[in-house]
Order: sequence, then C-alpha cells, then structure tokens
Amino acid sequence: MEDKLNRMRSLVNQLNQASDVYYNGKGEILTDYEWDALFDQLKKLEEETGEILPDSPTNKVSEDTIVGQKEEHEFAALSLAKTKKVSDLVKWAENRPIWISWKLDGLTLVVTYDNGKLTKVVTRGNGHIGTNITHLAPAISGIPLSISEKGHLVIRGEAVISYADFEQFIIESEGDYANPRNLASGSLSLKDVEEVKQRHIQWIPFTLVYCEQEITSWGKRMQWLEEQGFHPVERQKIEQPTTENIQQEIDAFTAKVTNKKNPFPVDGLVICYDDTSYAATGSVTGHHATRAGYAFKWQDEHADTELDHIEWSCAANTITPVAVFKPVELEGTTVQRASLCNVSECERLGIGGKGTRLQVIKANKIIPKVINVTESLGVFEIPEVCPVCHAEAIVRESESGTKTLHCTNPQCAAKQLKKFTRFVSKEGLNIEGISEQTIWKLVNEGLISEYADFYHLSDHAYVISSWEGFGKKSVGNMLESIRKSRNTDGRHLLYALNIPLCGGDVAKKLIERYPVKELIETARLCMFDDEFASIDGIGPEKSAKFIAWFKDDNNFAYVQNLMKELTITEQAPVEKGTLCDGLTFVVTGDVHHYKNRTELKAYIESQGGKVTGSVSKSTNYLINNDAASQSSKNKKAHELNIPIITEDEFVEKFG
Repeated sequence: MEDKLNRMRSLVNQLNQASDVYYNGKGEILTDYEWDALFDQLKKLEEETGEILPDSPTNKVSEDTIVGQKEEHEFAALSLAKTKKVSDLVKWAENRPIWISWKLDGLTLVVTYDNGKLTKVVTRGNGHIGTNITHLAPAISGIPLSISEKGHLVIRGEAVISYADFEQFIIESEGDYANPRNLASGSLSLKDVEEVKQRHIQWIPFTLVYCEQEITSWGKRMQWLEEQGFHPVERQKIEQPTTENIQQEIDAFTAKVTNKKNPFPVDGLVICYDDTSYAATGSVTGHHATRAGYAFKWQDEHADTELDHIEWSCAANTITPVAVFKPVELEGTTVQRASLCNVSECERLGIGGKGTRLQVIKANKIIPKVINVTESLGVFEIPEVCPVCHAEAIVRESESGTKTLHCTNPQCAAKQLKKFTRFVSKEGLNIEGISEQTIWKLVNEGLISEYADFYHLSDHAYVISSWEGFGKKSVGNMLESIRKSRNTDGRHLLYALNIPLCGGDVAKKLIERYPVKELIETARLCMFDDEFASIDGIGPEKSAKFIAWFKDDNNFAYVQNLMKELTITEQAPVEKGTLCDGLTFVVTGDVHHYKNRTELKAYIESQGGKVTGSVSKSTNYLINNDAASQSSKNKKAHELNIPIITEDEFVEKFG
C-alpha cells in the first residue's frame, strides 16, 4: 500500500509540474502521449487504493497562473471527462442527438457582454477563479467590442494561434516557444496590447454559457452566435449517435488534421448534447460536469525504432536536434525523422548515439515525436560549431530553464530557411517542386544565401543532380519552375519577402495603391513611419514594420538583387468605389459573369462592400444563380427575409 501511495505522490508531482509548464507558456516537458499515460496510471492507482491526494490532477482543473486581477466566474468552467474509446462516446450519448466539434488546443477565455458592450474577458484559471484580461481584448481577433444583443451574455471559447501565424512569428522573433499553445499562453501574460497584437491570437467560441434568449438547442445557440458576429468552432451534428455514425465523423475530422486542412492546433474532439436543458441536469463529479460534454483523444500509435544519427537543423533562431532513425509506419505514412526540440529535451529523454532504441509517435496525428528512449547507446554530442557557416555554436538557457543551441553568426544563411520556404510557396513566387528539405540541402551546401540565388541554380544543375534523391529529370523540372516564376506581380513579391506583418491581404492593399517600385522608393525615402497607415487595413503598426524593413540596407540590397531577376507585372492602382459601400454580401454556387467567386469578392471589396461566409441578420444580399436551391444558405436567407439575387441582377444593380 505504501509503495502505491509513494508512486501516486511521485506521479502527482510530475504531472503538476508538467501542467504548470504547459499552461503558463514556459515550454513542454511531457508530450500529450506521456501525460495521458501517467494520468491514466495515477487514476488506476487511486481506484486501487481508494485514496485521492489533495493536489491530484484527477481532482482539479489545470490552472493557468497569469498575473493580474483575479475574478470569480459567474458559471464554473469545469473540465470534461476524456476517453480514447468510441464505445464510451456511444454510451454517453444515450441515443440522443449530439454535436461533435474540435477540442482546440489553446487557452480558455470567458467573455461577457452587457447591453451590447463587452464588459469582461477572464481566463479559466482553476475553473472557479480566473484572471481579468479585458484590457487585451482589442488585441485578440474574434472578440467584438460591441454586438447587437442587448441582454446579459456569457460565452466560453478558446484563444488559439494558427500553425501558419506561429511559424511566421518564430521567424520574425527571438522567442523560444515549443508550439502555438505555448505562445498563446505566454502572450496573454503580457501587458502591452500592441505586443499581443503581433501574436495574431484568435478567439473561437465553443459554448454559449448564458443568454437571455430561450434557446435550448446547442446547434441553434452556435447559429445565434454567428448572427451576433462571432465565429464559433467548426461542428457537425449526429442525429443518431451509433458507433458507425460517430466513427464516421471522427474519421472526417481526423482527416482534416492528418491532411493539414485544419489551421489550428487541436488535441482531440468534443461531443455534447444538442438538448442543452438535458445537458444542464447532470451532476458534478470531481471537476467534471457529467452531461456538459465528453472529450475524445486520439489513440496515439507508437513504433519502436533505432537511431541512426542526430542531424542538427539550423532555423531562424536555433540549431535544432533532429533524430534520424530506421523508417517506421505511423498513421499511414513512412516516418524516419522527428524533431528532438532542444538540448533540454534530449537530456530529459536520455538520447545517446547511433543504435539508441527509440519509441516514436505522431503527436495529435501530425508531428513525429520521440517519446521515449528504451535503450541508450553511445554518447549524446552537442556540436561546437554551426553545421552551415561553421561559426561558434553556444548553448543558452532561457528563464524557464530550457537549453537551446544557437549559431553566433547573425548573417548565417541557415537562419533564413523558413523565409526561403515562404519565398517559394504558392502565395510567394510559386516555385513548385522545392520542399523545405530541398531548401535545407541547398542552404547547407552553400548554393542559397539570398533570394536571388534561386535564379542561379542552373549554374549548379550537374552538382545537384548527383545528390541522393535528385536526378536530371527532377532537377530539370525544378529549374523550369524557377524560370516560370521570373514572371510575377507585386502582391506575390511582397508576400515572398517575409516582411513582418505583411501577409497576403496587406500586400494586396499596398499594391492596389502603389506600383511596386514606387512603393519601395516611398518606404525608403519617407520621413515618418506612418506613411501607409491611412490605407484601409494597414494602420500605424503595419506601416512602421514595412518601412523599417525597407530602410534596412541589407534587406534593400537583397530586394534589388532579386528584382534584377524578375519581370514584374504592374497593376494600375485601384481607386475605391462606393457602389457597395456599407453592404454585406454572401456568395454561393457557380458564377459566370466573373471568372470565379474570388474575382466577384474582390470587386465587391473594391466598391466598399464586405463578403462573409455565412448568412446572418447583418447580411444585405445573398448572391446565388440558383434561386430555387434548397441549400442551407438559401433557407437561412428566406428565414431572415434577406434578398436572394442572381449574378446578373448584382451586375445590373452594382456593376
């Protein structure tokens, strides 16, 4: 008995330490896979002994420690029971209609409105008391400051950062963050609103906790939130929650993760009853409301393999250890590489040298990860020089105690890897057939050090074709794609340059007002950093970042070298019209007057209008060439008495 209690104490300490690190933006010392395994072990011991230690994570909500004014929740924000078995979900559903949605991996925020105005934003904390961070609301996308509903309203949602925004932030900053959730948590501890804005945090509602409307359907509650201007979590109704039907929807959601169609980090799925009155009748067991919902966690598939070597991969700010091992099959794909994150993680796992036995998973179905060392052989060696530029490499320790390896050369080409990847992307110069791995090889072989170098790779065709995995045909295809990319336009060029805060939309807005060469010249010569701030959607922060980037002589030189290789198609600056001013449209179905719906959307926006994805009270027109369609958008438009017009009618009225 005493042995079991001692083991329980050890597990509680280990799990609580990992939770503190995870929930407070300090890093990650246990994977989800490891945490779940230890948690299950603790639960089993608690059942065997009949004892639950006071600070056991099985009996409390994981808590953030964000500094600030504490505030008691009006409605307790309890956690959900979790399972990895579909049979448990079927049993829980009780053959009642349910909804399935993402279990977003971020930080839960409770948002309150009164009389149409935002009154407070509070972190979940321990489920009963959280931290008031209302001052950060303007920096978080998805939290409107005012809504049409005038009653008391309480909404629970998740603050998340997309994978794309996370990667871009890591490129542009010196931050040491393990994943998007880690960055989101760390960001909400900041006081500076402008600094938080740079993190691109989005808040996605997943529960309407309270409203004064009589809405007893969870699905209709989500729809009602959409009508108020919110963007709730993606969801799907299951009328008959049989094993087959639930598994079918789980597979559909899972495919969006494995195919990288879902932009946000998730750590599972959630089911809830459509009947919110019934859901409210459940009891509270420990820290779970029994009928509030049920979380489904993927059963991580692991494989045993053998380490061949550690490859030190240079990125924007760190030199990251990557385990290269004998190939294994995981989640339907062949895996032979997995990031080891940093020096601390290697030390924690006990990584050795060649022949070390490893256990590998695909964390949350996506990211290959080493979770365990079953047998360590040889010695873990940390390189003393950068593998790319051969400058001195040093280990730095962060405030949280995480050890990372850094190249001391600020001009090291490897620090541009992620930037080169964006440069060749579809939204950039659209150079097909060049993967991140290929770029890494080109950089590490000294063939790429700036953007213009891509257009001189033909000089090295013979050398490249001799590399493993390359051949004359693949090299020829790559060079042809590079040749085609010489013809581009200003929007794609600006996106490709990796200018801070200059995404596709910002680039588009700037190019609509200036030809490329004039834009660059204006940025170089202007006296004030708010030169472009008056352009709709730009503002002072984006303007300042854009100007500062072009005033940097190194950046300017790289651009000048690049532009010598390109033919840029200039578009005439677009003067904003007013034909659609103040109107909101939804476009559905095929179009024939315009090339596609994107072109129609662009026209509406050029005339001062707005295009949204769903029909709500704020919609003025639904454009659909099939007026008799029984689509959900048509039905919704009829319910709300919103005019449905054809494309021809739109052209006649607004063209």
